[in-house]
Amino acid sequence: MHTLNTLPFNNRFATLGEDFFQRVEPTAVEKPFLIHVNQQAADLINLNIESENNADLLAYFSGEKTFVEGDALAMLYSGHQFGHYVSQLGDGRAIMLGETNGYELQLKGSGQTPFSRNADGRAVLRSTIREYLCSEAMHGLGIPTTRALCMLGSEEVVHRERLEYASVMVRMAPSHVRFGSFEVFFHRRQFDLLKQLADFMLEEHFPECLQQEEPYVGLLQEVVTRTAKLMAQWQLVGFAHGVMNTDNMSILGLTLDYGPFGFLDSYNPDFIGNHSDHQGRYVFHQQPNIGLWNLNMLAQAMLPLLEADNPELAVEKARAVLQSYQPSYLDAFNSGMSEKMGFYAGTNSKEGDAELANNLLTIMAKNQVDYTIFFRKLADFKAYSSKNDSELRDLFLDREAFDHWAVDYRQRLIEEGSDDVQRKRAMNQVNPKYILRNYMAQIAIEKAEAGDYSEIDKMMRLLQTPFDEHPDAEIYAGHPPSWAEQISVSCSS
Repeated sequence: MHTLNTLPFNNRFATLGEDFFQRVEPTAVEKPFLIHVNQQAADLINLNIESENNADLLAYFSGEKTFVEGDALAMLYSGHQFGHYVSQLGDGRAIMLGETNGYELQLKGSGQTPFSRNADGRAVLRSTIREYLCSEAMHGLGIPTTRALCMLGSEEVVHRERLEYASVMVRMAPSHVRFGSFEVFFHRRQFDLLKQLADFMLEEHFPECLQQEEPYVGLLQEVVTRTAKLMAQWQLVGFAHGVMNTDNMSILGLTLDYGPFGFLDSYNPDFIGNHSDHQGRYVFHQQPNIGLWNLNMLAQAMLPLLEADNPELAVEKARAVLQSYQPSYLDAFNSGMSEKMGFYAGTNSKEGDAELANNLLTIMAKNQVDYTIFFRKLADFKAYSSKNDSELRDLFLDREAFDHWAVDYRQRLIEEGSDDVQRKRAMNQVNPKYILRNYMAQIAIEKAEAGDYSEIDKMMRLLQTPFDEHPDAEIYAGHPPSWAEQISVSCSS
């Protein structure tokens, strides 16, 4: 295991040159202090952070001290924000410290960069807590995501809707390259730089594509497949990203940039996780379609790579790859939903399973049934007796609608000879008991703003193992309190 002073750095992204970033040193926050460390993430880079000297940790991750072998920089990119192209964005409040053991370390909230666009480059405590908790919650759910290494507080005051304290989070990922990283060079017609970036990603992150006859087509195909699967995973756990701009979409298929996200409480396909999204562009049920729209923007940016001398053929190749998105998404979603409903995987899946699932979601939406609670309790459904259905029925205002659906569901289970005990065990491995509901994050935020950080540690332990029982945290497995409906989450969150 390494210490902060012995971490080895290789900084692959920095080798691309300053057309792709601006070198900039972090600006240290005032009077930093440690809020939380995450040894699970530290293990990925062989760092024993929990035994680290506190002074060194604060110095490196507050922005006061830089790694000797690191290479601090802010990445350049552009992107489509709410459907409109913005020609230059870039890391406005994040600075990459360098890359160690296959992971880029970023300080989020580390001060102004050349891409800050007159903003202060700081993150506030509430937004940092939300990203810190949710990135680890998503990892606990088995969903690809950036990771959170540690979080620092400070006595520095910044202004948002109100005066708040600045905070810094250390974020980790194998790469922070986004769809917008490609878009910026396409729209600038800097096709040589576009090729350089694509070649870098192929060599460093998609080497299997180099063995294909058309590596760039293979790269686009891999991103399409990963994104389709990621969208299915979001829908299956009821996660709404909130700001699915192309600059927030990862080339590696990671969940990236947690701002105004939200997990569904009651199943509502029209849920909008971002109160700044006045037109509802990123409404929950539209996320798979937006994923495809964003991939279209990426494919457009890659056209000069697919067939430089024949634009029509390039478009044809891009369309052929994009056509695989919908089947890939549906395959991942339907397979995941079958697992959530307790059907045996593989050859025992039946043609009517998707209809059965859609019928369930329809009556759940009409009856405002809690998405997570229902699927967790569905594991207790008895295939050969309806005597114990009451707990599930009582989740529905229209109990007859559930009864009607339960007849078809029970028949489906009987047809495949489902075993109640085995099915429950399997379902409890895919249907979480705990998710990061907005009210849970709000409790952690309010306690932290009052100087009590214990809830953050409690939430981290809970969310990193969301399929386990956790008897001491049973309250968080129930319905949210009534005041949770008043929580408003916007882009500043």
